[in-house]
Amino acid sequence: MHTPDPAPLAFRKSSYSVTAQECVEVAVTSEFVAVRDSAHRELGYLTFPLAEWRAFLTELTDR
Repeated sequence: MHTPDPAPLAFRKSSYSVTAQECVEVAVTSEFVAVRDSAHRELGYLTFPLAEWRAFLTELTDR
């Protein structure tokens, strides 16, 4: 879990999301990607190094 930074992150959700309560939101920075549950934003977010996030997306798209 990553503690909130002083500057707010610009989270966005997928255009494929059906409702605001059934998705995750992502914020991309120059150093990491932050991921949070849109239904429980108050719980914070997880961060992943950019290389790990890219590998994750590559694995998803290769299926």
